[in-house]
Amino acid sequence: MPKQKTKKSLLKRVKITSTGKILRRHQLGAGHLKRKKSKGALQRHQKTQQFFKGEAKRLKKLIYG
Repeated sequence: MPKQKTKKSLLKRVKITSTGKILRRHQLGAGHLKRKKSKGALQRHQKTQQFFKGEAKRLKKLIYG
């Protein structure tokens, strides 16, 4: 059976730390309907954050096979 290929589109959107954590570069929905959001909310959206455990587990399967 052939090896599972790495999802290259996912690798472009996330960062993997040396300890194996998967980080997202920005939050989803940050660029949508900005007029209603406060300055603080928009700044929080810019920060790099870690994925939740369940989602990180699913993403690791896509990356590492």
